[in-house]
Amino acid sequence: MSSRLINWFKFSSPATFYPLAGRLLPWFAVTAVVLIGIGLYMSFFVAPTDYKQGEGYRIIFIHVPAAWMSMFIYLVMAFWSALGLIFNTRLSAMMAQALAPTGALFTFIALWTGAFWGKPMWGTWWVWDARLTSELILLFLYMGYIALTSAIEDTRRADRAGALLVLVGVVNIPIIYYSVEWWNTLHQGSTINFRKESSMTTTMLYTMLIMALGCWAYTIAAALSRVRSIMLERERNSTWAQQLVAEGKA
Repeated sequence: MSSRLINWFKFSSPATFYPLAGRLLPWFAVTAVVLIGIGLYMSFFVAPTDYKQGEGYRIIFIHVPAAWMSMFIYLVMAFWSALGLIFNTRLSAMMAQALAPTGALFTFIALWTGAFWGKPMWGTWWVWDARLTSELILLFLYMGYIALTSAIEDTRRADRAGALLVLVGVVNIPIIYYSVEWWNTLHQGSTINFRKESSMTTTMLYTMLIMALGCWAYTIAAALSRVRSIMLERERNSTWAQQLVAEGKA
């Protein structure tokens, strides 16, 4: 057991993880393109029209996966941040930093598509609904993390400060998820609930899951690409990074 742990722990070194990320990147990128392409086709041409919301409901196939990813990416960032504080591994902070822009992107998409969905459903682009407000706070947390880690020149201090911000802000995730249960809000409850049968048709459910998997594959691909750039920037004076640049493999 201990030998397996040591084998996995070796990937915490940027020199070891960099080539692994390069091998995995194209697979996840292609998977993302295929799944999102299939998901968008099913969203607009295969999924049936909703009998209550008409054609306008189709935006949920983008809105819901984006909202899921906005929360899940933050939890993954919290995992990496905790790992970095406990074991003081350089890769952990790099992964958190690589994930943050994609998390901010999905949070913005969730808010933006939610506004387009809310206008015909609620008659307004925005309300200070519990879920909308907590999702907006999540966007500020992402932006705050990016700004904080960029403002501190000492990377070690920046990593620690960013990790603490992420771990403090993680309390917002259950608030977002359970807000429709804890408070009386305009936002509808979860359409997909693993504790009971889904209210969606099978076609709608499959379309939603395909889009979610596509967004997840995109997140991995984007994070792997970005973390490779971060590694080269931070490790530019190391032997392995200089060798890659000299060989034209960076």
